[in-house]
Amino acid sequence: MSGTPLPKRAMVLAAGLGQRMRPLSDSKPKALIEVAGRSLLDRALDRLQEAGVGECVVNVHHLAPLMERHLAERRAPVIKLSHESVLLETGGGVKQALPLLGEEPFFVANCDALWLDGPRPMLKRLARAFDPARMDALLLLHPMVSAHGFDGAGDYFMTADGALRRRRKETIAPFVYAGAQILTPALFKTAPEGPFSLRLLYDQAEENGRLFGMRHDGEWYHVGTPEAVSATEALLTGRPRQSISP
Repeated sequence: MSGTPLPKRAMVLAAGLGQRMRPLSDSKPKALIEVAGRSLLDRALDRLQEAGVGECVVNVHHLAPLMERHLAERRAPVIKLSHESVLLETGGGVKQALPLLGEEPFFVANCDALWLDGPRPMLKRLARAFDPARMDALLLLHPMVSAHGFDGAGDYFMTADGALRRRRKETIAPFVYAGAQILTPALFKTAPEGPFSLRLLYDQAEENGRLFGMRHDGEWYHVGTPEAVSATEALLTGRPRQSISP
């Protein structure tokens, strides 16, 4: 893969209700819950900024005024808000934000995943692996056997060249989607209106042979419950703060 210039725009998905994070999310959005002294949202934005992203869209819904006040204190990257009067889910949220994301490939990050980079920064590896001539979506994947805080049956099988096949029922897949990706606006050409999951578009891209993955070579933590916050903080104890990525 020849790779493309590193995307200069990104979106962080932060509009969810955070129901599994209750009671912590009763008084603040899940994205503003802190792990090891920094909010999940700021961790995501910090690393996107470090990777060279200049503009970032953040979707807001649950306790939106708290998100707005928090983000008003940031100076970089430039933040643009995408307000959702009703929850649009992952796919609908990104589709609504497309006018703010431009016509080039862009990063999308979940705010409930933390990663530690391997030998090279993950976001730069992802950009280097992305080939728009072959791909509509490139997903970061992490091996199930070392995925902290994830208790599902996995998400994808991956071939030697990175092509993905989603896990079917009654099977266990070796990789979990790890909450970071590069998408093209073309992926949304046939997207429906209203709320829908990005998984719908992944399945379409898979059928067209344009869904690919990249294996993460560092550590990965899913932070979706109060128990996961405590467990992740315990696992990260003693690590230099600058080494902890969203």
